[in-house]
Amino acid sequence: MWGDLSISERHFELFGSEPDGVYRAPGRVNLIGEHTDYNDGFVLPTPINRYLQVSARKRQDKKLNLYAIDFNEQAQHRLDKLSYDRENLWANYVLGVADVLQRRGYKLGGLDMCITGNVPIGAGLSSSAALETAVVRGFNELFDLGLGPVEAAYVGKACENDFVGVQSGIMDQFVSSLGEYGKALFIDCRSNEHSLHSLSKDTSIVVVNSMMDRSLAGSEYNIRHSQCVEAVKIIKTKYPEINALRNVSEEILLEQWNNLPGLLARRVRHVVTENNRVLESITLLDEGDMFGFGELMYDSHDSLRHDYEVSSKHLDFLVDYTMDLDGVLGARLTGAGFGGCTVNLVEADFVEEFTKTISERYFNRTAKKCEIYLA
Repeated sequence: MWGDLSISERHFELFGSEPDGVYRAPGRVNLIGEHTDYNDGFVLPTPINRYLQVSARKRQDKKLNLYAIDFNEQAQHRLDKLSYDRENLWANYVLGVADVLQRRGYKLGGLDMCITGNVPIGAGLSSSAALETAVVRGFNELFDLGLGPVEAAYVGKACENDFVGVQSGIMDQFVSSLGEYGKALFIDCRSNEHSLHSLSKDTSIVVVNSMMDRSLAGSEYNIRHSQCVEAVKIIKTKYPEINALRNVSEEILLEQWNNLPGLLARRVRHVVTENNRVLESITLLDEGDMFGFGELMYDSHDSLRHDYEVSSKHLDFLVDYTMDLDGVLGARLTGAGFGGCTVNLVEADFVEEFTKTISERYFNRTAKKCEIYLA
């Protein structure tokens, strides 16, 4: 995917000059806390050692000359006439960042920019957030914007929500901007409070890509978001202080269960219990209890499968296939769902056997080859 030339060499080859800088940001895998971020809840992701990176050189005009190396596609736009690019969808993550920054009063100039990366696209590992974060870093340094990492993350989120049109939460951009390797990043998506929690060196985080299309994920993601908003409106009639599902306790949910349509009640139950699982997880990680943490991962998948209904038969196969493997402590889907990846907590000395076994089982059941990444 990276090719034989570095991104700086490709930049020179394409534009005839060296870039002023190269900026990169990692993808992420969410360990637990799925579909909670846009409900002002809690999440626990960690960055992976796969990146999006951009090379950029300042221009003397308002043009954005963009080149996606991995697609061999070029897009040209102007900062004073930004609009959604329906032909080159990848370009919208650059255009959206520029649009958000300009709307917030930051002064930008034109750029020549190359883009490349090795975060699998459409796998639920946040290649889009990695690109947004890398682009923000480029604009921030080249035009002395003075953005801190939290503000930079919110620029990426605004790009995703307002320009691209996906009503995602803050998690992906936050961990791409602030995460550290070998540690889980706890994020309170309302207050921005965050803390790092070490992962045991005796276990590995292994990502398994089902290689199934996630075309439903965008539209269904927005539907789940709308369902949560509708549930809050109903609960708010009795509890006017509640503005997000983050504030709904198990006691309130039990009391309101019959007031909610069955579908919405199940959606709320997932969010409420998932938030509790995240809070319990950070305690278990700090205590070094990886077995307990792994059980919570399985519980999370069960909730996503039955209450939030964002799993798929292929993701369920991958999780179910781990349950008789002694070296696997936990597994669940990660990302929006409907395809993409599972995240697996595996004893470090069992990773090779796990990789072989899960690949064989998945192929024998589906006739598809999965891809496996060590995070």
